[in-house]
Amino acid sequence: MTEQQRRTPYDLPDVSGLSIGILGGTGDQGKGLARRFALAGHRVTIGSRKAERAQAAADDLAGAEAGLDVSGAENPAVAGGSDVVIVAVPWEGHKATLESLRAELAGKIVVDCVNPLGFEKGKGAFALPVEEGSAAQQAAAVLTGSRVVAAFHHVSAKLLLDPGVDAMELDVLVLGDDREATDLVQALAGRIPGMRGVYGGRLHNAHQVEALTANLISINRRYKAHAGLRVTDV
Repeated sequence: MTEQQRRTPYDLPDVSGLSIGILGGTGDQGKGLARRFALAGHRVTIGSRKAERAQAAADDLAGAEAGLDVSGAENPAVAGGSDVVIVAVPWEGHKATLESLRAELAGKIVVDCVNPLGFEKGKGAFALPVEEGSAAQQAAAVLTGSRVVAAFHHVSAKLLLDPGVDAMELDVLVLGDDREATDLVQALAGRIPGMRGVYGGRLHNAHQVEALTANLISINRRYKAHAGLRVTDV
């Protein structure tokens, strides 16, 4: 038995056949995740308020790399027709978008990767206060019939979209109150070469994970990098 096997108390599920919907998939972060999951063999649907905009983003990905199973549709169709739904919308529209999709997302595993950040000229990015505690907790408060997980906050959109980057060498912190759901999202993260999902605690710990993105932005600006995270000794 290897050291890693000894440290893993359970097996992660097989998620290879799951379809993935991405709300906000026309933005760089959502589009990058769509690309990586499609490359991993998943059927991916990009969502937007306008179907033509979503399809244009999907066509852009499919045209750049042959064989990707990616399409576009309006947000309600994406939310209702996907096994797992990733929320990658701008923070300003986060709550309203989820409120409008409450019925379609009922019973779904919803992965929130939104970072509530502000930007001040000359001072850079900073974390915004959220009444519920974090974007993920806001999602859980709105989507009471869904299984909300927080993940994919610290993944560089530029690297996700870069065809010259074969492996995403970083860990993804996965947080949630439903262990079956967090196991599944950890397994999904592991579908992307180089990436690993690491359980990071309950959903009430999501604030500091979201806020840490502001620090990474500062690191990237200072060092002209695309920094990610690695968790040691796990």
